[in-house]
Amino acid sequence: MSPVPEQLRIAIFTETFLPKIDGIVSILCLLLQRLQEQGHKVILFGPPGGPPEYAGAEVIGVGGPRVPFYPELRINVPRRFVWRRVKEFAPDLIHVVNPVVLGPFGLSYARLLRVPTVASFHTDLAGYVKFYGAGFMAPAIWSYLRSLHNQADVNLCPSTTIRGELQRQGFRRVRWWKRGIDTDLFTPGERIADVRNRLTGGNPDDFLVINVGRQAPEKRLDLLRDAIFPESNVRLALIGDGPGHQVLQKQFAGTPTVMTGYMRGQELVDAYRAADAFIFPSTTETFGLVALEAMACRLPVIAARTGGVLDTVIDGYNGLYYNPDQPQEIRPLV
Repeated sequence: MSPVPEQLRIAIFTETFLPKIDGIVSILCLLLQRLQEQGHKVILFGPPGGPPEYAGAEVIGVGGPRVPFYPELRINVPRRFVWRRVKEFAPDLIHVVNPVVLGPFGLSYARLLRVPTVASFHTDLAGYVKFYGAGFMAPAIWSYLRSLHNQADVNLCPSTTIRGELQRQGFRRVRWWKRGIDTDLFTPGERIADVRNRLTGGNPDDFLVINVGRQAPEKRLDLLRDAIFPESNVRLALIGDGPGHQVLQKQFAGTPTVMTGYMRGQELVDAYRAADAFIFPSTTETFGLVALEAMACRLPVIAARTGGVLDTVIDGYNGLYYNPDQPQEIRPLV
């Protein structure tokens, strides 16, 4: 076997990247920053519309139609120029992120070039489909993803809970890829009065609960209306956007809820610091990066007892759990 060079040439194929904002993109941005610090050369193939470069990595957009029920996502099918660019780059390693449409091409290119592959699992697609009236597709989705991931030399997953699930589903060579956040950015700090005033709708003395992330049916944000309200002196701020945003606006109309759209960087840190608790009702999280960000800002988490958050939230220490099948348990925890 050839020795591994100190500086690798790495090609990344991802179904999602900037300007989209979600946990996968956050992890990819951190990964690119660390790879740059270590002197590796990276090229990233992803959806169109992103920056031409990020953290020293060349970013190449691969076009495709938008997913009808999820316009933030595209079906990215590479053209000939992608293969040509991959050959010119001559990667030592190919990393496919959440392989679905674009990722399989990365696996094929790796076989043609005879280079090793890493696949990383980030999204519980089989769990998502039941929220779109297609739960019957879950076995087929697991079968498809298993066939792709088992082509990789190593499969990375974000939590021990998901590692166990992937192994039960027949995924091979599964390794735990421990996650982190930028702890220079996400830290406890002074609460800014103007931020709290905005997030509480001008009622800063009330108890403020926030959620951060992509707004879609699988996030189960809709149940918060009845789970939290009509509790008096409690305010809710939903920070983020997504295909479910407009529906949520209608569902939470008339409640003490503020919807801000996406936040990033210091603006997001200030929002965490301004809140009293973080609520996380999703049952399909493979890790839950925003929960880690919240806790790094010394914000306790109320979460459904399932999925990737089991690795990070310790009941009674940095957060509280409720039975995901009994959302009525949320109100007394708040």
